[in-house]
Amino acid sequence: MSETVRTHHRVRASELVGRGWLNTGGKSLDLESLRGKIVLLDFWTFCCINCLHVLDELRPLEQEYSDVLVTVGVHSPKFEHEADPVALAAAVERYEIRHPVLDDPELETWKAYTARAWPTLVVVDPEGYIVAHLSGEGHADGLAVLIPELIAEHEAKGTLHRGDGPYVAPEPTSGTLRFPGKALYLPAGRGSEAAGDAGSWLVTDTGHHRLVELSTDFETVLGTYGSGEKGYADGGPADARFNEPQGLVLLPQDVADQAGYDVVIADSVNHRLRGLSLRTGEATTLAGNGIQRLLETGPARVDEEGAAYGAALEADPLKVALSSPWDVVWSAKLNAVVVAMAGVHQIFGFDPATGAVTIVAGNGLEGLLDGPAAEAWFAQSSGLAEDADGNIWVADSETSALRKLVIGEDRSVTVESAVGKGLFDFGFRDGPAAEARLQHPLGVTVLPDGSVAIADTYNGAVRRYDPATGTVSTLARGLSEPSDVIVDHTHVAGEEPLLVVVEANKHQLVYVPIPKEAQQVDEGAAQTQRPKSPVAPGLLSLTVRFTAPTGQKLDDRWGDPTQLKISSTPPELLVAGGGTSVGLLRTLELASDVPEGVLHITARAAACDGPEDADGEIPDHAACHLYQQDWGIPVTLQPDGDTELVLDLRGMD
Repeated sequence: MSETVRTHHRVRASELVGRGWLNTGGKSLDLESLRGKIVLLDFWTFCCINCLHVLDELRPLEQEYSDVLVTVGVHSPKFEHEADPVALAAAVERYEIRHPVLDDPELETWKAYTARAWPTLVVVDPEGYIVAHLSGEGHADGLAVLIPELIAEHEAKGTLHRGDGPYVAPEPTSGTLRFPGKALYLPAGRGSEAAGDAGSWLVTDTGHHRLVELSTDFETVLGTYGSGEKGYADGGPADARFNEPQGLVLLPQDVADQAGYDVVIADSVNHRLRGLSLRTGEATTLAGNGIQRLLETGPARVDEEGAAYGAALEADPLKVALSSPWDVVWSAKLNAVVVAMAGVHQIFGFDPATGAVTIVAGNGLEGLLDGPAAEAWFAQSSGLAEDADGNIWVADSETSALRKLVIGEDRSVTVESAVGKGLFDFGFRDGPAAEARLQHPLGVTVLPDGSVAIADTYNGAVRRYDPATGTVSTLARGLSEPSDVIVDHTHVAGEEPLLVVVEANKHQLVYVPIPKEAQQVDEGAAQTQRPKSPVAPGLLSLTVRFTAPTGQKLDDRWGDPTQLKISSTPPELLVAGGGTSVGLLRTLELASDVPEGVLHITARAAACDGPEDADGEIPDHAACHLYQQDWGIPVTLQPDGDTELVLDLRGMD
């Protein structure tokens, strides 16, 4: 068994500095006031799907150790909109965060703790010393071992203080809808009989963990699906449970008749696809085992490169692992539901006829890279729409990009980008697509003229991309985090169609006219502002530190269970040392004629519980865990810069 090793070089935790606090009843906290507690600092930003995963991973630990563990969320924003204190307060409420949150808009505490990635976890012991520095998600099992060790150690020393923590619940928001996610038009005959000839709208009432059918006035409730209690259960309208449902798609009638359900639902936090029969109100599970897709077993667990494209990931769809499905759309060319699998930065497919779950595009690396499906990179894709040619438009939120899946007659898929530059580039700029900027878009729809409307969420706008001219314009502004946009299907013939916008932070759906002349806005392009690491041109030694939690062992049954994938922006920055190979050590060579750039680093390590048998080998039934983190390290090259870069995947002090 591996053991937690503590060095004698104890590092005192830095003070918590920021603009203000949430969930404390208006009080400011400092580390001195938290002395005697185990403090878990969670560096997060509310756009980040991995950060949202960590919030859910930590909930059981917070509940079990509520008298000794204090989680402090340190919100260090990536996007400009996330620095808005009103938007942050809404996000804290939306995600039901039940611990204190420090608003760190200038990244002061982020810098003090040398955080380099979202999410980052730092464990501070009851005496105020750092004992662990963890990057990425998947650390709950390790923390479940570390926390009891710290409890035992500090109870013995008399330095542990039990009792209530500083969390104070805020006033909740009430209303028919709460942070709605996506909406779907139900034509006459497919929804409630009370809808009449006008049809109705089915909305994912995400904050209430249910679906609501509204009339076209967006006020009259025609029906609800789900008990409204967070959880997972199949059953009728009053019994089914969802967990932050998002995207919806209405199957073609013939497909629905064969499948036995009408609507496919992206049940995001349950990591499942659900089916809903509009006739009976029955919700069923179509795919997903409820376990977040982190673990790859067998020899391919760390070096898979898309070998499963087009083939079913599991024979039984209820055994396949999914990760935060965020939107769904029907593809006529693929004859399947296309799924934006935000948690693993890929596009999946689901066939209602066979239940097969496949990978459609993306190799799982986070970023913006076009090309053949198996080579493309996505970043938290969150919105999908099909155009008249059968291609799929994608709102790729973390790259602030509009992407397109070009689907051939042979079902081959190629990825193209229409708007967007990369993970750290955003803004509010119209004009030629190459220069235009979005900010974390979540929704997309195709307009009758073939142009594309985008729910530009963090700009509070609806934008339009015209493929014919290659330009971007603005259709509407002043919206409160629009999370979806759909063409209204109920307009009178001969009149201009309206758009239906899901305005998440105002908890409503609204009609928005399409103006005859769109606005031209230029509020500039921006980049995520993070400290740049000074490095020297030439050789750079990279070390990623990983210590398996107590009770786990590196899974070396198929060779080295660790891996690094490295690239750079611009590509010319990295002269040598790029690509994929095993091990967590690499020597890079950086160009001398490139002043600055970003190193893209993905680290993986596989560990299993055990060993348990007499030979010290990992038994076949042992639970295994994949630890992974993607870093984008901004660097500036200078002669006196560092020649070594050390990152923590799971570092212990």
